[in-house]
Amino acid sequence: MSIEVGSKLQGKVTGITNFGAFVELPDGSTGLVHISEVADNYVKDINDHLKVGDQVEVKVLNVEKDGKIGLSIKKAKDRPEPERRHSHSQRLRQGKANDRGSNRTETFESKMARFLKDSEDRLSSLKRNTESKRGGRGARRG
Repeated sequence: MSIEVGSKLQGKVTGITNFGAFVELPDGSTGLVHISEVADNYVKDINDHLKVGDQVEVKVLNVEKDGKIGLSIKKAKDRPEPERRHSHSQRLRQGKANDRGSNRTETFESKMARFLKDSEDRLSSLKRNTESKRGGRGARRG
């Protein structure tokens, strides 16, 4: 039985290190599940998740020319595709669009006025924060 990238296999944990776990596959070869591929959440101590002798389902991530096999436990789990995460700026833009009530007939002048107001607010906030860090009382040096 040859090991192919993308295939899911049952294996047995044969060793645990601080960087991952070694899993023996059905054909007798051994692959490594890196600690980052054990669970969906952050894994500080792999011993909290796996023990020697555990039977695990793994997905083959890569097979290198020198025979090393990269495995994943978290990618072997069948689960629905997660929602695409939005960046902070995308969420802000989406929130502002919702605040406006999706007004698509907004004029160029009103857009510019809103942009100018937002920019001035951000600039004054930035100035206020940087002046306080310099030790000044908001007075200009001169």
